[in-house]
Amino acid sequence: MVKAIEDRVFIKLDEPEQPSGLILRDDVTNPRTTGVIVSVGPLVKSVKEGEHVLFHVFDDLPTPDKDIVVVREYSILGVYEE
Repeated sequence: MVKAIEDRVFIKLDEPEQPSGLILRDDVTNPRTTGVIVSVGPLVKSVKEGEHVLFHVFDDLPTPDKDIVVVREYSILGVYEE
């Protein structure tokens, strides 16, 4: 696993939703914008590992693991409360 640095946050993406109803095209997928934080950099103050978050879809960067992305702290829009 990679350890985040600076204000970076590594997020394990939630499983993609399976579409329901009539499907006209199967090559269009909705981007995944929620997940669980697996690593935070030392400058991150607003979130912590293990929290389920919503983040801005256009700010994520892919990693070698297709289910993990990295974003800056300011790209996190909110934390889901249980």
